[in-house]
Amino acid sequence: MRGRLLILMITVSFLAVFSSCTTRVVTLSPPSDNYNIKLYTIDGNLTLDILSPDDSLIMSVDHLGLMIDSIDFSQGWKLKHYSKTRVNRRWTQPWGENKKMEECYNGMTLDLVHTDGIQMALEIRAFDDGLGFRYRYTLPHAPQHLLQGETTQFVFPREATAWSIPANFESYEFAYRELPLSQTTDANTPFTIRMSDSLYVSIHEASLLHMPEMTLVQRDSLRFGVWLAPSADSTVGFATPIVGTDTITTSFRTITLGRQAIDLINSSLILNLNEPCVIDDVSWIRPMKYIGIWWGMHLGINSWTPDARHGATTTNALRYVDFAAQHHIDAVLIEGWNTGWEQWGGSQQFSFTESAPDMDIDSVIRYAHQRGVEIIIHHETGGNISHYEKQMEKAYQWCQERHIHTLKTGYAGGFPNREIHHSLYGVQHYTHVMQKTATHQLMLDVHEPIKPTGLRRTYPNLMTAEGARGMEWNAWSDGNPPSHQCILPFTRLLAGPMDYTPGIFDLTYQRIQHNPNLRQWNQKDARECRVPSTIAHQVALWTVIYSPLIMASDLIENYEGNPMFQFFEDYNPDIDWSSALQGEIGQYVVIARRSGSTYYVGAITNEEPRNISLPLSFLPANHTFKATIYADGLNAHYLNNPTDYSITHQYVVHNDTLSIQLAPGGGCAIEIKE
Repeated sequence: MRGRLLILMITVSFLAVFSSCTTRVVTLSPPSDNYNIKLYTIDGNLTLDILSPDDSLIMSVDHLGLMIDSIDFSQGWKLKHYSKTRVNRRWTQPWGENKKMEECYNGMTLDLVHTDGIQMALEIRAFDDGLGFRYRYTLPHAPQHLLQGETTQFVFPREATAWSIPANFESYEFAYRELPLSQTTDANTPFTIRMSDSLYVSIHEASLLHMPEMTLVQRDSLRFGVWLAPSADSTVGFATPIVGTDTITTSFRTITLGRQAIDLINSSLILNLNEPCVIDDVSWIRPMKYIGIWWGMHLGINSWTPDARHGATTTNALRYVDFAAQHHIDAVLIEGWNTGWEQWGGSQQFSFTESAPDMDIDSVIRYAHQRGVEIIIHHETGGNISHYEKQMEKAYQWCQERHIHTLKTGYAGGFPNREIHHSLYGVQHYTHVMQKTATHQLMLDVHEPIKPTGLRRTYPNLMTAEGARGMEWNAWSDGNPPSHQCILPFTRLLAGPMDYTPGIFDLTYQRIQHNPNLRQWNQKDARECRVPSTIAHQVALWTVIYSPLIMASDLIENYEGNPMFQFFEDYNPDIDWSSALQGEIGQYVVIARRSGSTYYVGAITNEEPRNISLPLSFLPANHTFKATIYADGLNAHYLNNPTDYSITHQYVVHNDTLSIQLAPGGGCAIEIKE
């Protein structure tokens, strides 16, 4: 990592005492002074106000602190001293929406002492696009400390509109709710709020390593308290035992600010609040396109289990490898390749080195390498963490010996001993996997994950994750409406890349209606389901929903002979630059990305048709480009004519404006090549 670092330390000692009878104000502003932070106490309650330049209140955070060992640490603090820091650093990541990054903030650390003698450092970092703060407690020595909760509360000065999923500690796979802020009872993060037409806010967390996840619960109409995922240990109630340390450091609580909704997408706050990369050699980490033996199982025409409908057979895997080689696709995912699937629904006992009877995994891997195709190996744990951790070293070594560099993990099942996915137990397991796979040169695609918090900066082998309702919900439920994909960039994707698995072309499942192998295996029979979008919407998702591991998720026979698939064949997932250009939450979004000298644009709309004027000012001047436009046809409609499309070509320059017509539930993908 190369960059320039400017650090200015100003230490002010013993300047003030916070108490119930005096009010001492400490202030901090970001480099651009586009907002101000004011920290003070009222009756011993630590409060942080975020103010606009004209001193009007944007929002407040009060009752700053934790509940540890039955002590409420939101009050009773005295300020010993504080120091301010200025950081201006440039850094480069091996992959990402933008490879060249700037980390520029003004920081402040307040050293406080509690009336009980406990010491806390409150660290605040103010960036132009928002702020992060975290607590570090130094506690008296004990065999364990009980983290009983967090007292932090986020307070909004007026009614607003919020987008969220429920605060669930086991899953993030819920439909998004658009509600008045006062009617939002709880929320997982990122929690996105439109305060006005010129003010957008998103609350999340960064660098989640040593804490249970943070969610939000409504205390009163416009006040939201932090709710931490509890431990399963019934002897301590909802507390989390912290063992082996007398220091508790939280993740950063983050507040992203924007004047437009797209400012939230273009923010780098979450990444910048993580530590630099700790992997010395990142040459094996690279973005890839992939297909896989996966969608047939969700449709119900194949199974993960080695039976007559088994999808992951040697013959089928070789067929997918051949298709990948012929269509310039980097890798093939194989789910159901290993033994243990026959026990699904019970106590999962997967082997991660032994293949199913009808799958010769070693011959498939050898053949794939001969054809220049990588294999993405799949580790579904079924939630049986203890069983998985016993095999991890052997399984990762098995992968490394076979030159496999990509691993998809899954946690579709309850954890042992009633442990919770998003608890400290879960966080520690996901962290352990992230760190251990790095030592075995394995890139990670995590399903049923802990939510992303920017750790990909520190461990760039953590490539992508699920963590929301993805494509598979369209195979066995009422599905995801077009507005769902128009919400994700402003909510879930603010946390990090998502393996949404886009690219279904057989949108109404016409080609499987009479398949004799078709079985219902989840909520609904696939015959009663469909993908609610147009085909152009599906193509546009390859650009709109960012993931460095990007999948064409349909059955490969549905791509054969379809000209719309050319966009995926030509797409380069190794992105250098990205920018959200237009959009409103839940309505539409337009995003541009560049790889080398080629640009890609993705535009999608909700259930409403939309005409978009797209200035091409992001293109360099004095260059002529050829634009290939994959668009909705004149009669396209996501409900009754989803496969109507148009492919056109035209020459463009940077001062041109394209007119894009999006059908209901539609989209548009553009490749702009010099």
